[in-house]
Amino acid sequence: MPLLIVAFGIILLLILITGFKLNTFVSLIVVSFVVSLALGTPLKDIVTTIEGGLGGTLGHIALIFGLGAMLGRLIADAGGAQRIAMTLINKFGEDKIQWAVVVASFIVGIALFFEVGLVLLIPIVFTMAKELKVSILHLGIPMAAALLATHSFLPPHPGPTVIAGEYGADIGLVLLYGIIVAIPTVILAGPLYTKFAKKIVPDAFKKTGNIASLGEQKTFKLEETPGFGISVLTAMFPVLLMAIATILDMVQKSVGFEDNTLIEIVRLVGNASTAMLLSLFLAFYTMGIARKTPIKDVMASCTSSIAAIGMMLLIIGGGGAFKQVLITGGVGDYVAELFKGSAMSPIILAWLVAAILRVSLGSATVAAISTAGLVIPILAQYDVNLALVTLATGAGSAICSHVNDAGFWMIKEYFGLSMKETFSTWTVLSTIASVSGLGFILLLNSSVIIAGIIIVLIIIGAVYFSMTDRTKDKRNTVGI
Repeated sequence: MPLLIVAFGIILLLILITGFKLNTFVSLIVVSFVVSLALGTPLKDIVTTIEGGLGGTLGHIALIFGLGAMLGRLIADAGGAQRIAMTLINKFGEDKIQWAVVVASFIVGIALFFEVGLVLLIPIVFTMAKELKVSILHLGIPMAAALLATHSFLPPHPGPTVIAGEYGADIGLVLLYGIIVAIPTVILAGPLYTKFAKKIVPDAFKKTGNIASLGEQKTFKLEETPGFGISVLTAMFPVLLMAIATILDMVQKSVGFEDNTLIEIVRLVGNASTAMLLSLFLAFYTMGIARKTPIKDVMASCTSSIAAIGMMLLIIGGGGAFKQVLITGGVGDYVAELFKGSAMSPIILAWLVAAILRVSLGSATVAAISTAGLVIPILAQYDVNLALVTLATGAGSAICSHVNDAGFWMIKEYFGLSMKETFSTWTVLSTIASVSGLGFILLLNSSVIIAGIIIVLIIIGAVYFSMTDRTKDKRNTVGI
Protein backbone atom coordinates (compact mmCIF):
# COMPACT_ATOMS: atom_id res chain seq x y z
CA MET A 1 0.00 0.00 0.00
CA PRO A 2 2.73 2.61 0.78
CA LEU A 3 4.31 2.09 -2.63
CA LEU A 4 0.93 2.37 -4.35
CA ILE A 5 0.37 5.67 -2.56
CA VAL A 6 3.79 6.91 -3.72
CA ALA A 7 2.95 5.85 -7.29
CA PHE A 8 -0.37 7.69 -7.03
CA GLY A 9 1.44 10.78 -5.74
CA ILE A 10 3.91 10.72 -8.64
CA ILE A 11 1.10 10.32 -11.19
CA LEU A 12 -0.82 13.18 -9.56
CA LEU A 13 2.30 15.35 -9.66
CA LEU A 14 2.76 14.54 -13.34
CA ILE A 15 -0.88 15.40 -14.10
CA LEU A 16 -0.71 18.70 -12.22
CA ILE A 17 2.51 19.81 -13.92
CA THR A 18 1.99 18.57 -17.49
CA GLY A 19 -1.81 18.34 -17.69
CA PHE A 20 -2.94 21.39 -15.73
CA LYS A 21 0.31 23.35 -16.28
CA LEU A 22 0.44 24.09 -12.55
CA ASN A 23 3.64 25.60 -11.16
CA THR A 24 6.07 22.85 -10.07
CA PHE A 25 6.48 24.21 -6.53
CA VAL A 26 2.73 24.50 -5.98
CA SER A 27 2.25 21.01 -7.42
CA LEU A 28 4.84 19.54 -5.02
CA ILE A 29 3.17 21.14 -2.00
CA VAL A 30 -0.30 19.96 -3.08
CA VAL A 31 0.96 16.40 -3.63
CA SER A 32 2.79 16.49 -0.28
CA PHE A 33 -0.51 17.26 1.49
CA VAL A 34 -2.40 14.57 -0.44
CA VAL A 35 0.25 11.88 0.12
CA SER A 36 0.49 12.77 3.82
CA LEU A 37 -3.23 12.22 4.23
CA ALA A 38 -3.13 8.97 2.25
CA LEU A 39 -0.25 7.62 4.35
CA GLY A 40 -2.20 8.26 7.53
CA THR A 41 0.00 11.00 8.97
CA PRO A 42 -1.83 12.59 11.95
CA LEU A 43 -3.59 15.77 10.84
CA LYS A 44 -1.78 17.86 13.43
CA ASP A 45 1.61 16.72 12.05
CA ILE A 46 1.04 17.26 8.33
CA VAL A 47 1.90 20.95 8.17
CA THR A 48 4.91 20.64 10.50
CA THR A 49 6.20 17.72 8.42
CA ILE A 50 5.99 19.71 5.19
CA GLU A 51 7.50 22.82 6.78
CA GLY A 52 10.28 20.75 8.36
CA GLY A 53 11.15 19.09 5.06
CA LEU A 54 11.15 22.37 3.17
CA GLY A 55 13.12 24.25 5.81
CA GLY A 56 15.59 21.45 6.44
CA THR A 57 16.45 21.14 2.77
CA LEU A 58 16.76 24.87 2.10
CA GLY A 59 18.62 25.38 5.36
CA HIS A 60 21.44 23.21 4.04
CA ILE A 61 21.51 24.30 0.42
CA ALA A 62 20.39 27.95 0.34
CA LEU A 63 23.77 29.37 1.40
CA ILE A 64 25.83 27.26 -1.02
CA PHE A 65 23.31 27.57 -3.84
CA GLY A 66 22.88 31.34 -3.45
CA LEU A 67 26.60 32.09 -3.21
CA GLY A 68 27.29 29.75 -6.14
CA ALA A 69 24.73 31.58 -8.30
CA MET A 70 26.37 34.93 -7.49
CA LEU A 71 29.84 33.58 -8.27
CA GLY A 72 28.75 32.18 -11.62
CA ARG A 73 26.95 35.36 -12.64
CA LEU A 74 29.95 37.55 -11.78
CA ILE A 75 32.24 35.38 -13.91
CA ALA A 76 29.76 35.48 -16.81
CA ASP A 77 29.01 39.22 -16.61
CA ALA A 78 32.70 40.13 -16.45
CA GLY A 79 33.49 38.06 -19.55
CA GLY A 80 35.51 35.47 -17.62
CA ALA A 81 33.52 32.56 -19.02
CA GLN A 82 33.96 33.85 -22.56
CA ARG A 83 37.72 34.26 -21.97
CA ILE A 84 37.99 30.64 -20.74
CA ALA A 85 36.09 29.27 -23.72
CA MET A 86 37.80 31.34 -26.43
CA THR A 87 41.32 30.85 -25.03
CA LEU A 88 40.96 27.07 -24.88
CA ILE A 89 39.43 26.94 -28.34
CA ASN A 90 42.34 28.99 -29.75
CA LYS A 91 44.96 26.93 -27.90
CA PHE A 92 43.60 23.51 -28.89
CA GLY A 93 43.28 24.43 -32.56
CA GLU A 94 40.82 23.33 -35.24
CA ASP A 95 41.73 19.63 -35.18
CA LYS A 96 41.01 19.28 -31.46
CA ILE A 97 38.15 21.75 -31.28
CA GLN A 98 35.81 19.23 -29.60
CA TRP A 99 38.24 18.74 -26.74
CA ALA A 100 38.55 22.49 -26.32
CA VAL A 101 34.77 22.75 -26.01
CA VAL A 102 34.71 19.86 -23.50
CA VAL A 103 37.37 21.42 -21.25
CA ALA A 104 35.85 24.91 -21.47
CA SER A 105 32.33 23.63 -20.77
CA PHE A 106 33.57 21.54 -17.83
CA ILE A 107 35.33 24.50 -16.20
CA VAL A 108 32.44 26.90 -16.87
CA GLY A 109 29.94 24.21 -15.81
CA ILE A 110 31.46 23.97 -12.33
CA ALA A 111 30.66 27.63 -11.69
CA LEU A 112 27.40 27.96 -13.65
CA PHE A 113 24.17 26.00 -13.35
CA PHE A 114 23.13 23.89 -16.36
CA GLU A 115 20.62 26.26 -17.97
CA VAL A 116 22.87 29.31 -17.43
CA GLY A 117 25.91 27.52 -18.83
CA LEU A 118 23.91 26.38 -21.84
CA VAL A 119 22.64 29.86 -22.63
CA LEU A 120 26.13 31.33 -22.16
CA LEU A 121 28.06 28.77 -24.24
CA ILE A 122 25.65 28.14 -27.11
CA PRO A 123 26.37 31.47 -28.86
CA ILE A 124 30.11 30.75 -28.59
CA VAL A 125 29.58 27.26 -30.04
CA PHE A 126 27.53 28.70 -32.90
CA THR A 127 30.21 31.28 -33.69
CA MET A 128 33.02 28.72 -33.68
CA ALA A 129 31.01 26.26 -35.80
CA LYS A 130 30.42 28.96 -38.38
CA GLU A 131 34.08 30.03 -38.46
CA LEU A 132 35.37 26.44 -38.77
CA LYS A 133 32.56 25.31 -41.09
CA VAL A 134 31.55 22.36 -38.92
CA SER A 135 28.15 21.21 -37.72
CA ILE A 136 26.88 22.93 -34.58
CA LEU A 137 26.07 19.51 -33.11
CA HIS A 138 29.69 18.47 -33.63
CA LEU A 139 30.50 20.95 -30.87
CA GLY A 140 27.09 21.06 -29.17
CA ILE A 141 26.99 17.42 -28.01
CA PRO A 142 30.35 17.60 -26.17
CA MET A 143 29.28 20.90 -24.62
CA ALA A 144 25.96 19.48 -23.40
CA ALA A 145 27.67 16.34 -22.04
CA ALA A 146 30.12 18.39 -19.96
CA LEU A 147 27.39 20.65 -18.58
CA LEU A 148 25.18 17.65 -17.72
CA ALA A 149 28.01 15.84 -15.93
CA THR A 150 28.92 18.85 -13.78
CA HIS A 151 25.23 19.38 -13.02
CA SER A 152 24.76 15.75 -11.94
CA PHE A 153 27.99 15.04 -10.03
CA LEU A 154 29.65 18.21 -8.76
CA PRO A 155 28.78 20.55 -5.90
CA PRO A 156 27.76 23.40 -5.71
CA HIS A 157 25.11 22.24 -8.17
CA PRO A 158 21.76 21.73 -6.40
CA GLY A 159 21.34 17.96 -6.91
CA PRO A 160 24.64 16.66 -5.46
CA THR A 161 24.71 19.42 -2.82
CA VAL A 162 21.23 18.66 -1.49
CA ILE A 163 21.66 14.89 -1.58
CA ALA A 164 25.03 15.05 0.17
CA GLY A 165 23.30 16.92 2.98
CA GLU A 166 20.36 14.52 3.14
CA TYR A 167 22.59 11.44 3.25
CA GLY A 168 25.12 13.04 5.59
CA ALA A 169 27.92 12.59 3.04
CA ASP A 170 31.13 14.62 3.10
CA ILE A 171 30.56 17.21 0.36
CA GLY A 172 34.31 17.52 -0.28
CA LEU A 173 34.55 13.79 -0.90
CA VAL A 174 31.51 14.00 -3.19
CA LEU A 175 33.34 16.68 -5.17
CA LEU A 176 36.57 14.68 -5.37
CA TYR A 177 34.88 11.44 -6.44
CA GLY A 178 32.52 13.43 -8.66
CA ILE A 179 35.40 14.82 -10.72
CA ILE A 180 36.86 11.30 -11.10
CA VAL A 181 33.48 10.00 -12.33
CA ALA A 182 32.59 13.03 -14.47
CA ILE A 183 35.73 13.10 -16.64
CA PRO A 184 35.36 9.67 -18.32
CA THR A 185 31.56 10.11 -18.39
CA VAL A 186 31.93 13.31 -20.41
CA ILE A 187 34.33 11.62 -22.82
CA LEU A 188 31.92 8.74 -23.47
CA ALA A 189 28.75 10.86 -23.71
CA GLY A 190 30.46 13.73 -25.55
CA PRO A 191 33.20 13.33 -28.20
CA LEU A 192 32.87 9.55 -28.53
CA TYR A 193 29.06 9.48 -28.77
CA THR A 194 29.16 12.31 -31.32
CA LYS A 195 30.83 9.93 -33.79
CA PHE A 196 28.03 7.40 -33.41
CA ALA A 197 25.31 10.05 -33.49
CA LYS A 198 26.56 11.17 -36.92
CA LYS A 199 25.73 7.69 -38.20
CA ILE A 200 22.42 7.37 -36.36
CA VAL A 201 20.93 10.76 -37.32
CA PRO A 202 23.17 12.28 -40.03
CA ASP A 203 20.53 14.85 -40.98
CA ALA A 204 20.72 16.38 -37.50
CA PHE A 205 24.31 17.41 -38.23
CA LYS A 206 23.10 19.47 -41.20
CA LYS A 207 20.85 21.69 -39.09
CA THR A 208 21.85 25.33 -38.63
CA GLY A 209 19.99 25.91 -35.37
CA ASN A 210 18.28 29.03 -34.07
CA ILE A 211 19.30 31.08 -31.04
CA ALA A 212 17.15 34.11 -31.81
CA SER A 213 15.07 33.36 -28.70
CA LEU A 214 18.15 34.07 -26.56
CA GLY A 215 17.95 37.70 -27.60
CA GLU A 216 20.99 39.94 -27.86
CA GLN A 217 23.87 38.38 -25.98
CA LYS A 218 26.44 40.31 -23.99
CA THR A 219 29.74 39.88 -25.83
CA PHE A 220 33.21 41.20 -25.18
CA LYS A 221 36.34 41.84 -27.15
CA LEU A 222 38.90 39.38 -25.84
CA GLU A 223 41.17 42.16 -24.59
CA GLU A 224 38.28 43.54 -22.49
CA THR A 225 37.86 40.32 -20.51
CA PRO A 226 39.81 39.18 -17.42
CA GLY A 227 42.93 37.08 -18.03
CA PHE A 228 42.57 33.36 -18.67
CA GLY A 229 44.50 32.31 -15.56
CA ILE A 230 42.56 34.54 -13.18
CA SER A 231 39.24 33.51 -14.78
CA VAL A 232 40.01 29.81 -14.31
CA LEU A 233 41.26 30.40 -10.75
CA THR A 234 38.08 32.28 -9.84
CA ALA A 235 35.82 29.58 -11.30
CA MET A 236 37.80 26.73 -9.74
CA PHE A 237 38.61 28.38 -6.39
CA PRO A 238 35.80 26.72 -4.38
CA VAL A 239 36.78 23.36 -5.88
CA LEU A 240 40.41 23.86 -4.85
CA LEU A 241 39.51 24.85 -1.28
CA MET A 242 37.14 21.90 -0.79
CA ALA A 243 39.58 19.48 -2.41
CA ILE A 244 42.46 20.57 -0.15
CA ALA A 245 40.35 20.07 2.98
CA THR A 246 39.11 16.68 1.77
CA ILE A 247 42.59 15.42 0.89
CA LEU A 248 43.86 16.58 4.29
CA ASP A 249 41.07 14.62 6.02
CA MET A 250 41.92 11.52 3.99
CA VAL A 251 45.62 11.82 4.86
CA GLN A 252 44.78 12.35 8.54
CA LYS A 253 42.63 9.21 8.63
CA SER A 254 45.32 7.10 6.96
CA VAL A 255 48.26 8.48 8.98
CA GLY A 256 46.38 9.04 12.22
CA PHE A 257 47.82 12.35 13.44
CA GLU A 258 45.84 14.47 15.89
CA ASP A 259 43.79 17.58 15.14
CA ASN A 260 45.49 20.94 15.64
CA THR A 261 44.62 24.57 15.02
CA LEU A 262 46.00 24.55 11.46
CA ILE A 263 43.96 21.51 10.49
CA GLU A 264 40.81 23.02 11.97
CA ILE A 265 41.40 26.23 10.01
CA VAL A 266 41.90 24.29 6.76
CA ARG A 267 38.75 22.30 7.50
CA LEU A 268 36.77 25.50 8.12
CA VAL A 269 38.07 27.12 4.93
CA GLY A 270 37.32 23.94 2.98
CA ASN A 271 33.75 23.72 4.22
CA ALA A 272 31.44 24.17 1.22
CA SER A 273 29.72 27.28 2.60
CA THR A 274 32.99 28.94 3.64
CA ALA A 275 34.66 28.03 0.33
CA MET A 276 31.80 29.57 -1.65
CA LEU A 277 31.88 32.76 0.46
CA LEU A 278 35.66 33.18 0.07
CA SER A 279 35.36 32.47 -3.67
CA LEU A 280 32.68 35.13 -3.99
CA PHE A 281 34.94 37.71 -2.31
CA LEU A 282 37.73 36.70 -4.68
CA ALA A 283 35.34 37.24 -7.60
CA PHE A 284 34.40 40.67 -6.23
CA TYR A 285 38.03 41.62 -6.74
CA THR A 286 39.06 39.69 -9.86
CA MET A 287 35.82 40.16 -11.83
CA GLY A 288 34.97 43.61 -10.46
CA ILE A 289 37.32 45.83 -8.48
CA ALA A 290 40.48 44.82 -10.40
CA ARG A 291 38.69 45.70 -13.65
CA LYS A 292 37.54 49.05 -12.23
CA THR A 293 33.90 47.95 -12.33
CA PRO A 294 31.76 50.08 -9.98
CA ILE A 295 30.78 48.12 -6.87
CA LYS A 296 27.10 48.90 -7.53
CA ASP A 297 27.36 47.05 -10.87
CA VAL A 298 29.00 44.09 -9.12
CA MET A 299 26.17 44.01 -6.58
CA ALA A 300 23.61 44.35 -9.39
CA SER A 301 24.98 41.15 -10.93
CA CYS A 302 24.65 39.39 -7.57
CA THR A 303 21.07 40.61 -7.14
CA SER A 304 20.03 39.51 -10.61
CA SER A 305 21.51 36.05 -10.05
CA ILE A 306 19.40 35.52 -6.93
CA ALA A 307 16.26 36.74 -8.68
CA ALA A 308 16.90 34.14 -11.39
CA ILE A 309 17.15 31.21 -8.95
CA GLY A 310 14.27 32.19 -6.64
CA MET A 311 11.80 29.73 -8.14
CA MET A 312 14.44 27.00 -8.31
CA LEU A 313 15.01 27.38 -4.56
CA LEU A 314 11.28 27.00 -3.93
CA ILE A 315 11.12 23.90 -6.14
CA ILE A 316 14.05 22.37 -4.25
CA GLY A 317 12.28 23.16 -1.01
CA GLY A 318 9.10 21.56 -2.34
CA GLY A 319 11.07 18.46 -3.21
CA GLY A 320 12.42 18.42 0.32
CA ALA A 321 8.87 18.63 1.68
CA PHE A 322 7.78 15.66 -0.43
CA LYS A 323 10.86 13.73 0.71
CA GLN A 324 10.03 14.36 4.37
CA VAL A 325 6.42 13.30 3.84
CA LEU A 326 7.64 9.93 2.55
CA ILE A 327 9.95 9.47 5.54
CA THR A 328 7.40 10.56 8.17
CA GLY A 329 4.69 8.45 6.51
CA GLY A 330 6.86 5.36 6.87
CA VAL A 331 7.45 4.73 3.15
CA GLY A 332 11.20 4.69 3.61
CA ASP A 333 10.96 2.18 6.46
CA TYR A 334 8.62 0.03 4.36
CA VAL A 335 11.11 0.00 1.46
CA ALA A 336 13.93 -0.75 3.90
CA GLU A 337 11.98 -3.75 5.21
CA LEU A 338 11.41 -5.00 1.67
CA PHE A 339 15.14 -4.91 0.96
CA LYS A 340 16.20 -6.28 4.33
CA GLY A 341 18.69 -9.06 3.67
CA SER A 342 18.73 -8.20 -0.03
CA ALA A 343 22.01 -8.53 -1.93
CA MET A 344 21.25 -5.41 -3.98
CA SER A 345 23.78 -2.65 -3.42
CA PRO A 346 22.32 0.59 -2.00
CA ILE A 347 24.32 2.36 -4.71
CA ILE A 348 22.37 0.53 -7.43
CA LEU A 349 19.09 0.99 -5.53
CA ALA A 350 19.63 4.75 -5.20
CA TRP A 351 20.43 4.98 -8.93
CA LEU A 352 17.38 2.91 -9.87
CA VAL A 353 14.92 4.88 -7.73
CA ALA A 354 16.30 8.21 -8.98
CA ALA A 355 16.13 6.99 -12.59
CA ILE A 356 12.47 5.95 -12.26
CA LEU A 357 11.54 9.27 -10.66
CA ARG A 358 13.53 11.20 -13.27
CA VAL A 359 11.71 9.54 -16.17
CA SER A 360 8.38 10.12 -14.41
CA LEU A 361 8.85 13.68 -13.17
CA GLY A 362 11.32 15.26 -15.60
CA SER A 363 13.14 17.38 -13.03
CA ALA A 364 16.52 15.88 -12.12
CA THR A 365 16.70 17.88 -8.88
CA VAL A 366 13.21 16.89 -7.68
CA ALA A 367 13.91 13.24 -8.60
CA ALA A 368 17.17 13.26 -6.64
CA ILE A 369 15.64 14.84 -3.53
CA SER A 370 12.60 12.54 -3.59
CA THR A 371 14.91 9.53 -3.84
CA ALA A 372 16.37 10.42 -0.45
CA GLY A 373 12.98 9.84 1.20
CA LEU A 374 13.01 6.22 0.03
CA VAL A 375 16.71 5.43 0.40
CA ILE A 376 17.77 7.07 3.70
CA PRO A 377 16.19 4.39 5.97
CA ILE A 378 17.93 1.66 3.93
CA LEU A 379 21.39 3.15 4.39
CA ALA A 380 21.39 2.29 8.09
CA GLN A 381 21.50 -1.41 7.13
CA TYR A 382 24.71 -1.11 5.10
CA ASP A 383 28.29 -0.03 5.57
CA VAL A 384 28.45 1.99 2.37
CA ASN A 385 30.36 5.03 1.11
CA LEU A 386 27.74 7.80 1.35
CA ALA A 387 29.60 9.98 -1.16
CA LEU A 388 29.20 7.24 -3.78
CA VAL A 389 25.49 6.81 -2.94
CA THR A 390 25.15 10.57 -3.46
CA LEU A 391 26.80 10.32 -6.88
CA ALA A 392 24.69 7.30 -7.82
CA THR A 393 21.56 9.28 -7.02
CA GLY A 394 22.85 12.11 -9.21
CA ALA A 395 23.62 9.67 -12.02
CA GLY A 396 20.14 8.16 -11.85
CA SER A 397 18.54 11.60 -11.94
CA ALA A 398 20.32 12.39 -15.23
CA ILE A 399 18.87 9.49 -17.23
CA CYS A 400 16.63 9.68 -20.29
CA SER A 401 15.78 13.39 -20.51
CA HIS A 402 12.62 13.58 -22.59
CA VAL A 403 9.51 15.71 -23.20
CA ASN A 404 8.80 16.44 -19.51
CA ASP A 405 12.25 18.02 -19.02
CA ALA A 406 12.96 21.67 -19.85
CA GLY A 407 16.48 20.75 -21.00
CA PHE A 408 15.01 18.56 -23.76
CA TRP A 409 13.16 21.50 -25.28
CA MET A 410 16.10 23.87 -24.92
CA ILE A 411 18.34 21.50 -26.89
CA LYS A 412 15.63 20.89 -29.49
CA GLU A 413 14.89 24.55 -30.16
CA TYR A 414 18.41 25.99 -30.01
CA PHE A 415 19.86 23.33 -32.33
CA GLY A 416 16.81 23.27 -34.62
CA LEU A 417 16.21 19.53 -34.23
CA SER A 418 13.15 17.39 -34.86
CA MET A 419 11.67 15.30 -32.05
CA LYS A 420 13.35 12.15 -33.39
CA GLU A 421 16.71 13.90 -33.68
CA THR A 422 16.45 15.29 -30.14
CA PHE A 423 15.69 11.82 -28.76
CA SER A 424 18.59 10.36 -30.74
CA THR A 425 21.07 12.97 -29.54
CA TRP A 426 20.15 14.57 -26.20
CA THR A 427 18.04 11.75 -24.72
CA VAL A 428 20.61 9.11 -25.64
CA LEU A 429 23.43 11.37 -24.40
CA SER A 430 21.78 11.79 -20.98
CA THR A 431 21.21 8.03 -20.74
CA ILE A 432 24.85 7.27 -21.61
CA ALA A 433 25.97 9.78 -18.96
CA SER A 434 23.71 8.15 -16.37
CA VAL A 435 24.62 4.52 -17.06
CA SER A 436 28.35 5.11 -17.55
CA GLY A 437 28.38 7.29 -14.44
CA LEU A 438 26.91 4.40 -12.43
CA GLY A 439 29.54 2.07 -13.89
CA PHE A 440 32.42 4.31 -12.81
CA ILE A 441 30.85 4.75 -9.35
CA LEU A 442 30.68 0.97 -8.91
CA LEU A 443 34.32 0.73 -10.02
CA LEU A 444 35.30 3.28 -7.40
CA ASN A 445 33.34 1.35 -4.81
CA SER A 446 35.24 -1.84 -5.60
CA SER A 447 38.72 -0.41 -6.16
CA VAL A 448 39.99 3.13 -6.56
CA ILE A 449 43.16 1.85 -8.26
CA ILE A 450 41.31 -0.24 -10.85
CA ALA A 451 38.91 2.63 -11.50
CA GLY A 452 41.85 4.99 -12.02
CA ILE A 453 43.53 2.65 -14.50
CA ILE A 454 40.32 2.18 -16.52
CA ILE A 455 39.61 5.93 -16.57
CA VAL A 456 43.15 6.68 -17.81
CA LEU A 457 42.77 4.03 -20.54
CA ILE A 458 39.45 5.58 -21.61
CA ILE A 459 41.04 9.02 -21.88
CA ILE A 460 44.00 7.67 -23.90
CA GLY A 461 41.70 5.62 -26.12
CA ALA A 462 39.36 8.55 -26.71
CA VAL A 463 42.20 10.85 -27.73
CA TYR A 464 43.65 8.18 -30.03
CA PHE A 465 40.24 7.45 -31.56
CA SER A 466 39.67 11.17 -32.10
CA MET A 467 43.06 11.67 -33.76
CA THR A 468 42.87 8.66 -36.09
CA ASP A 469 39.31 9.47 -37.15
CA ARG A 470 40.05 13.14 -37.88
CA THR A 471 40.11 12.86 -41.68
CA LYS A 472 36.79 11.06 -41.73
CA ASP A 473 35.26 13.72 -39.49
CA LYS A 474 36.38 16.50 -41.84
CA ARG A 475 34.58 14.81 -44.74
CA ASN A 476 31.39 14.67 -42.67
CA THR A 477 31.36 18.34 -41.63
CA VAL A 478 29.10 20.82 -43.37
CA GLY A 479 29.34 24.51 -44.11
CA ILE A 480 26.98 26.75 -42.19
